[in-house]
Amino acid sequence: MLLHCDINSCYASVERVFNPSLEGRPLVVLSNNDGMIVAASKEAKALGLDLGKPWFELRPHAQRLGVVAVSSNYELYGDMSRRTMEVLERFTHELDVYSIDEAFLTVDRRTAADVDAMSRLGREIKDELRRLVGVPVCVGIAPTRTLAKLANRTAKKLDVFDGVCVWPATRPQWRENLMRRLPVSEVWGIASRLERRLNGYGITSIWDLATADPVQVRKWFNVVVMRTALELRGVACIGPEEDRTGKKDQLIISRSFSEKVTTQDGIRQALSIYAQQAAARLVRHSQVARRVDVFAGTSHWTEQKHYPSVRVQLPFPTADPVELTRAAHQLLPQIEDGIRYARAGLMLTDLLPAGVHLPLEPFRRKHEDAGIAALVDGVQKKAGKDALGLGYGGFRPGPSWQMKRGMLTPRATTHWDELVRVRA
Repeated sequence: MLLHCDINSCYASVERVFNPSLEGRPLVVLSNNDGMIVAASKEAKALGLDLGKPWFELRPHAQRLGVVAVSSNYELYGDMSRRTMEVLERFTHELDVYSIDEAFLTVDRRTAADVDAMSRLGREIKDELRRLVGVPVCVGIAPTRTLAKLANRTAKKLDVFDGVCVWPATRPQWRENLMRRLPVSEVWGIASRLERRLNGYGITSIWDLATADPVQVRKWFNVVVMRTALELRGVACIGPEEDRTGKKDQLIISRSFSEKVTTQDGIRQALSIYAQQAAARLVRHSQVARRVDVFAGTSHWTEQKHYPSVRVQLPFPTADPVELTRAAHQLLPQIEDGIRYARAGLMLTDLLPAGVHLPLEPFRRKHEDAGIAALVDGVQKKAGKDALGLGYGGFRPGPSWQMKRGMLTPRATTHWDELVRVRA
């Protein structure tokens, strides 16, 4: 039996932990540079404030609607996620952290055989997370991951469950009626494009997929969709992903500038910083890259358009920050001073596991052997991203175009000078 735990409206809920006055108010969390809505409380969603809506369109009406907006507080969300997972580890011998706000817990057979015990466990987890971390969660319990996700969604939508749905404890006729009513897009892993293809074969509801012939489903689509269909029947065939964090095919580091960059040196600094971030991420995931695509561009809304790019084949698979920085700088001859660039970035492709294809000794880079990427990453994690950098990536003062977060709330658990103050 599997238990799926998910934080309700994660970013908004975390903001409310340290500012209870936001409870019950429409709250939206904005993307990098305060551009668009990336998270919203249920009160905000009730007003029709969908994810992806530009903030500049909403800003003139925010006060009239009573909407509160905050910048993305990534440091706080990450730390609160860590605390949540630490609490969940107390309830299972096997915790699979699926994302920043959700995880699967494997339940032992003795507890799984007792439906009432499963319900009590779900409520205990829900109550403990509210008490110890402060975040509200819903819990779905079922024999497969796909059904556990569906049970969790049911617990969120139907108040009768009070946040905990034990799928096997519900009546079979009720489950069938629910699955007949819900579109197939409500199933974990079924995106809009796949939904259209399924609809073309007459599979429009979850019940249609659950009762379809698995062999025929595989013939029409692939083994992944077949496994999903089997999971909806209660046959467990989707396990934990071994390396969910690593990028199997490509790694992209790209940001929009909060202020337009108009000089070649400004782009050089941005590419240097991105190359070091890419190197650190490769090392973190034990990967190397064989090719780098480098690009920059103006806004699509400006009259002066310029989108330079270059593809660099690396001499050997590497995660060396110096080598990646040199590759990134090959874009610079195409950069023109005076043009207002809105973004730049790198895309690393042909990724391989580190240590599989080692170059001969004369061709190895000393920076890679010395672990420079891991060293810089470690220092930045402890002392801040501005503490250390290579070349232009370490120049001071730091770049003025860095991410703008004009409505950032206190990073209450990770920065000493922003700790919450409690008044008696």
